[in-house]
Amino acid sequence: MAHSALLSTLLRYTTCPFRSGLFNKSSSLLAAQSKTLKFTFKAEQSKLKTNNRIPMIKKIIPVAVVTFFVCLNAQAQNIDTAKYIIQNDIEVAKEEPGTHAGGGKTVGFNFFGEAKGLKTAFRKRILKPGSSIGYHLQKEDEIYYVISGNGKMQMNGKIFSVKPGDAILTRPGSSHGIAPNADHDLVILIVYEKK
Repeated sequence: MAHSALLSTLLRYTTCPFRSGLFNKSSSLLAAQSKTLKFTFKAEQSKLKTNNRIPMIKKIIPVAVVTFFVCLNAQAQNIDTAKYIIQNDIEVAKEEPGTHAGGGKTVGFNFFGEAKGLKTAFRKRILKPGSSIGYHLQKEDEIYYVISGNGKMQMNGKIFSVKPGDAILTRPGSSHGIAPNADHDLVILIVYEKK
């Protein structure tokens, strides 16, 4: 029966973090919790046999979904979270010409460029007046977020203004480029998936 499988899955995932010891509870407390959960589910199972099954399943499904995500979160705690990287602008700043043949003077900040296994590029770029990120074909999703300054962006042949607070998502297959206005630096964050 579908409801029996759901109940047994719910019970298995509800007790999974306790069995793995993530919550550091004593074994007697774990046993008591496990017995209480089993008793509660058996009582609910017998109610299902005598009462209308649909309302009970409607009550169990949200509990199952929440419990599943709690277990996923608990299992994620097994990952070593003590390791981290913190970087400051001054550590990664590099003066370079505008990327994609944009030319001019820019300052690039390639945060976490040396992090092993990191699949996301997180960068900041200061575009000085007269520089740009050249118009180019995008091969993966890429987000530009304007921190300060104003500029012009070209997207698939159309030109529009950008200002602080603007977030622009360029999808694969689109072409884009960006340049600051002549009187101010344009500071942007750039995020994309490394391939």
